[in-house]
Amino acid sequence: MISFLGLKAQENFSAAVNFKTEPTEKINFNETNIAVFYQKKLGTKSKIANTLEYSNLKVNYELNPYNFYADQEKFNQVQNKFEYSSEIAEKTKWKLSVIPTANFQIKLDFSDVTVLGSLEISQKIGSKLNVIVGAGRTSIFGAPKITPIAAFDYKMNEKINFRIGFPDSKISYSNNDRNKFSLTNSFNGNFYHLDETSSTENNAEKTILSQMTSALEYERNVAGNWFLNFKAGYDFNKKYNLLDSNDHKVYDYNTGNGYVLGIGIKYKQ
Repeated sequence: MISFLGLKAQENFSAAVNFKTEPTEKINFNETNIAVFYQKKLGTKSKIANTLEYSNLKVNYELNPYNFYADQEKFNQVQNKFEYSSEIAEKTKWKLSVIPTANFQIKLDFSDVTVLGSLEISQKIGSKLNVIVGAGRTSIFGAPKITPIAAFDYKMNEKINFRIGFPDSKISYSNNDRNKFSLTNSFNGNFYHLDETSSTENNAEKTILSQMTSALEYERNVAGNWFLNFKAGYDFNKKYNLLDSNDHKVYDYNTGNGYVLGIGIKYKQ
C-alpha cells in the first residue's frame, strides 16, 4: 500500500508526508517521504519555487538465506530543488532547476552530495497546445546522467488534459469539480552512496534503482479542503543494482517487476 498525508496550498505553499511500498518477487521496498514546497512570483513575468525533501527507503530481502548484503537495508536522501521560471516572449517561457541532493546510507559525508538539474523551454501554440523541450542531469535511470526532456501538453476541453512526453506522460479527466481521474506513465529512479562497510566485498560504491511506472489514479474532494487519493499501478523493467566508482555494474539483485497500490488523504488550502 502507498499512503499519502499532505497539507497543500493551491499556489504558494505545500507540505506533504508520503508512505509507499513496492513489493516484488524477491524484495520489498518501503519508503517514507516528507516534502515542503514554496513558490513566489517576481513581478509579472518571473517566478521562483523551492522544494525541500527528505526520504527514507527500507529494503526487505525476502530471499536472502546467507544474509547477503544485510547492511544494505536502509537508505536516506535529503534534496533541495530550486526553480526559476520566466517569460522570454508572450508565448515562450524558460525554466531552470538546480537540485543539490545528498544520498547516503547512515553516515552523511560531503562526497555523498550530487548536483542535478534541468533547463526547459516551453512554447505555446494556439490556445490549447504547449510544447516543452529541454535536457537535464537526472536520476531517472538510477545513476545520474544527462537525459532529454520533451512533452506535448494539450487541453482538449475543461474536463480532459493530455501530457504526452518523456520522462512523464499523463491523461487527466474530471467529470465534475470533486472528481479527478489520471492515467500516468513515468520513468523514475534513484541512487544512494554506500557506506564503507557495505562496499568492501566487491568495490561497490553506489546502489541504484529504476523502473517505468504505469498507474491509474483517482482523487476525490470529500469535504471542503480535504481530498482522498487512490492509486493502482505496476512497475516495469525494475532494476536494483550495485555499481563501482565508474558506474559499472558489479551486482544485480534481479528483483523482478512488481505492483504499486496507494491510498491517501490531502488537505488543500
